[in-house]
Amino acid sequence: MDHLWTPWRYQYMAQAAKGEPPECIFCDAVAKKQDSETLIVHRGANAFVILNRFPYTSGHVMIVPYAHVAELQLCGAETLSEMMQLAQRVEAVYRKEYKPDGMNLGMNLGRAAGAGVTGHLHLHMLPRWIGDSNFMTVTGETRVHPEDLKTAYERLSKALS
Repeated sequence: MDHLWTPWRYQYMAQAAKGEPPECIFCDAVAKKQDSETLIVHRGANAFVILNRFPYTSGHVMIVPYAHVAELQLCGAETLSEMMQLAQRVEAVYRKEYKPDGMNLGMNLGRAAGAGVTGHLHLHMLPRWIGDSNFMTVTGETRVHPEDLKTAYERLSKALS
């Protein structure tokens, strides 16, 4: 049997197994003000775009309000509007830079819905290609990414500036 190692996922998996709620990765990333380290590719007035450290596909980002809120009803209209405007910008960047066949956008609100960060809502956005789900994902529970996070950061932050 072959084994593929993804050691960067250990910290995430170990914390999830303990059932410990993680500190807010989004609030921490904003506070650090080291965008290349925290992978914030764009900062807006009310929301920001950050790369997912555990992506489903290359270029997988999350659009996140600065306000630490868990429910849409707690977001102001300006924030929600900006999040959708950022989604439009990311869509245009994906079409130009990644040339996907489609895109996924979605929110998981609450642990039962699959939220990894339950206290700070965020909109996942990722490019998709026909055939990007192959035997590795289906049988090996492993994803293959042609692009590392540093390359994705440089590519997306440049395109969104």
